[in-house]
Amino acid sequence: MLWTKLFHLGDLSLTLPAGSAIAAWLLAARAWRAALGWTLVFGLALALVAATKVAFLGWATGLPALGYKAISGHAAGFTAAFPTLCWLLSQRCAPQARLGAALLALGLGVAVAAALVRAGEHTPAEAIAGWIIGMAAFLCSAHLTGDAPAPPTGRAIACAVLAFGTTAWALHAVSVGYWMIRLALALSGNPYPYPWDICS
Repeated sequence: MLWTKLFHLGDLSLTLPAGSAIAAWLLAARAWRAALGWTLVFGLALALVAATKVAFLGWATGLPALGYKAISGHAAGFTAAFPTLCWLLSQRCAPQARLGAALLALGLGVAVAAALVRAGEHTPAEAIAGWIIGMAAFLCSAHLTGDAPAPPTGRAIACAVLAFGTTAWALHAVSVGYWMIRLALALSGNPYPYPWDICS
């Protein structure tokens, strides 16, 4: 189904390797300020998503009236990483073209968020919250990566590909969901996590 394929663009197995690839590319290009800024902003966005998920699993936090349990990581991750990548790759384009590429990528982030709702993976409140967090991360990154070199050099591309592959392999070997549940139980002292569907 099209909706399912669309929301999978926001899978952590794609967005985290993409974020790592962006950081590696900037580091290889010696854009130190841009690399540090991107790493901090992207890391904070993902940490915020994880914190809301751990809080719900451990303490059933959320807003039941809105059907909100935790921020959508798919919407946040995609809307942070993909527009940033488009922004960097279009750096030498005309300002209007660069802005257009960023807006198109943000629009695709809206489509990913809508697909999550359509497929029943998240409520509108959760998907919108994820998109807003991702957009804020992109805007910060666009400001911080303004001096990043483009187009990428061969060495930078090689480093980006290596970072993407290494991060994807590491995620395949580690169950992020399992460790979030373990952390929620350790912090809350509960024997079991709160079920994800209690606010629906």
